[in-house]
Formats: sequence, C-alpha cells, structure tokens
Amino acid sequence: MEGHDLQPKTRVLMMPRDTNASGTIFGGVILSYIDQAGAEEAICSGARRVVTVAMNQVVFHEPVYVGDLVSFYTERLRVGRTSVTVKVRVRSARRFDRETVVDVTEAEITYVNVDRDGRPTTIRPSPGVQV
Repeated sequence: MEGHDLQPKTRVLMMPRDTNASGTIFGGVILSYIDQAGAEEAICSGARRVVTVAMNQVVFHEPVYVGDLVSFYTERLRVGRTSVTVKVRVRSARRFDRETVVDVTEAEITYVNVDRDGRPTTIRPSPGVQV
C-alpha cells in the first residue's frame, strides 16, 4: 500500500502529552489510534456498533516523535456475518521534513458487530458497500 496515493482514515499530529519516558510517542497511543481507524473502517463496511476482539502482533519498526504527522490507512480484508477484519498501516511524516515519511507499524484487527446488549449481531452492509 502506497500511503501517499491513498487517503488516510485518520491523521494525527503527535503532541508532548503522548510521550513515554524515552521521549518518543508512547506505543499505547499509537495502538489506540490504530483501533479507532480500524473501527471506523468496520463501520463503513456496514457494522453499526463494534467491539475489538483481536489485534494481531504489532511490531514498531520506527519511533514516532512529537510533531510528527501520523497517518492511519485502512483496508477491509474480510466481512463475515457478524465480524469485520481490517488492516491498518501507520506512516509518520517527520516534523521537520514532511517529505520524509516512514512506515511505523501495521496491524490486523477483528471487530464484532454487537447489539445494545453486547451480543453479536448480523452486519447489514450499507448500499454501495462491497463485501
């Protein structure tokens, strides 16, 4: 996936409040945005209310720094009866040189569509959504 050719589902400017003890962006912050971007893709796939049930191994290849502009690109992999699996790829444009973009990490996340009581319920794709 060439991130610069696609529109990100989410884009975030990293701030000092998101740093860890090493001075880079805390991995948990990135994981949270991955989950949010993936959930939005699941909802665009016809789910209405989703819960995260699985996230595959996440390996951070590059650090993210304060001031970096981080983009989260999504790709729908599978839509089942009650679940959606989404791939999220994370790229970071460096703060002092936005032309320098690095691949940070990626993850596959599985979401289950649930009703108001938290029970799995059938996904009903919106018009125009290919499953």
